[in-house]
Amino acid sequence: MTQMEPTISWVLDRAALINADGESTIDIGTGERRTWAETKERVDGLASGLLGLDLEPGSRVGVLMLNSARHLELWFGVPGAGMVLNDLNFRLAAEELRFICDDSQVRVLFVDETFLLVARQLLDACELLDQLVWTGVGTQAPEGTIAYETLLAGPARELPVATSDDLAAIFYTGGTTGLPKGAMLTHRNITANALHMVVCAQITHADRYLHAAPQFHLADGAMTFSTSWAGGSHVFIPAFDPSATVSALASEKVTLTLLVPTMITMTLASGELDDVDLDAMRLLIYGASPMPAAVQRQAFEGFGCGMAQAYGMTEASPVVTWLDEETHARGAAGEEPFANRLRSAGAPIIGVRAEVRRSDGSPAPTGEAGEIYIQGPNIMAGYWNRPEETAAALVDGWYRSGDVAYADSAGYLFVVDRAKDMIISGGENIYTSEVENAVYTHPAVAEAAVFGIPSEEWGETVHAEVVVKPGAELTNDELIAHCRDLIAGYKLPRSVAIRSEDDALPKSGAGKILKRDLRAPYWDGHDRSVG
Repeated sequence: MTQMEPTISWVLDRAALINADGESTIDIGTGERRTWAETKERVDGLASGLLGLDLEPGSRVGVLMLNSARHLELWFGVPGAGMVLNDLNFRLAAEELRFICDDSQVRVLFVDETFLLVARQLLDACELLDQLVWTGVGTQAPEGTIAYETLLAGPARELPVATSDDLAAIFYTGGTTGLPKGAMLTHRNITANALHMVVCAQITHADRYLHAAPQFHLADGAMTFSTSWAGGSHVFIPAFDPSATVSALASEKVTLTLLVPTMITMTLASGELDDVDLDAMRLLIYGASPMPAAVQRQAFEGFGCGMAQAYGMTEASPVVTWLDEETHARGAAGEEPFANRLRSAGAPIIGVRAEVRRSDGSPAPTGEAGEIYIQGPNIMAGYWNRPEETAAALVDGWYRSGDVAYADSAGYLFVVDRAKDMIISGGENIYTSEVENAVYTHPAVAEAAVFGIPSEEWGETVHAEVVVKPGAELTNDELIAHCRDLIAGYKLPRSVAIRSEDDALPKSGAGKILKRDLRAPYWDGHDRSVG
């Protein structure tokens, strides 16, 4: 008898079985509410509709949308049709989106009204993209598009049976070469991470999860599949806004949500939490960057519920470590060792191994900093069409994270730096090479270095040190405006230091720019070199 492992269809099948009449999706943007039985029927219709678009098994299907119930249906329906989901970061510049669609050979793009103009531009610019599906309510689609609801209402087709090794999704992340690269996630990767999250967050069918963070982020995706597997409910607001977030938490009796620290800080500062009933909330999960102790205390008081931190990355589907409710509660009370561990990213989540290793690959002793290596069923299959980068990242069954940390005696990881040139600002990953590539295209730039500097609001912000060519003139505003057409707005330098040719950037004997020396003054007085 062939041994079967879970696939994404198992998640939806179980929810529709154990909680058929329970609410699956509550879409505040459209006012639509559905049960799990209805969602299962719609996802099967979506998968059948995709099979009718003359697509081959394994075809890449793009999504460019705000948060919605239809967005969730695509996360199930695309893999359910034997195809590969590519959920696009709508904050990227059009040129970045074009590269990703061409690189992954996207054939069909699902788009909502907000991004229809951008989608039309991609349809013209991308070689293999030949169909737009409009995901608005109703069957009256804009010219040149297919209505989502029409696609769902087509004839039923026999759906393929996936295996756990089949590719389910490609999520693009920045690259050290300056070009985005797609992390290939299988059904095994995604369902393993979902199970890990069900256990750690103790998710049940009674839970109601609010999608306030963008759905294209895999952090939100982790909660999509874990909440669904338990048969819980999903509440959607189109995009994060403090007022809309708090209103949804209260009106829909939400029990769980995931926010990045910047979102939590904005919500606390907005005053929206004053005199609001959030008694149903049991767990606020945060991730993407550590949270200052003062903000943790304010969040405890403002949201009035337990807190947990998740640390991870796209390549890990995404969660690697978990800092649980007990540590937050006892640490906030000043009890050791919990108080000190509030500075950590947590211990390896159930089902995952994480080690700190020296540069030679040997284990680092307790307290010694080294690179984090990760192993588990959640680790990606590799990078799409990037064999060299895949070989460098996946070594002897372990994923090299590029993050530098030390571990305490109980395995809690304290992230102190990054081996990769990456900035995390407001929860978004920004590879400095992407920004530098844009900066260097300005004709006045002789050399440049981009790195992150501390920010109370965003954790880190992008800073550029630029040397101009002899006789050239350049202002901060000119450089930022030049980069705006090439990269996403959140990747733009927030500050620029213009240097003359006599004030060259510091370099090693081999001529490499010493970013660590440039960063040091900005991070002086901080206990880590990342935000």
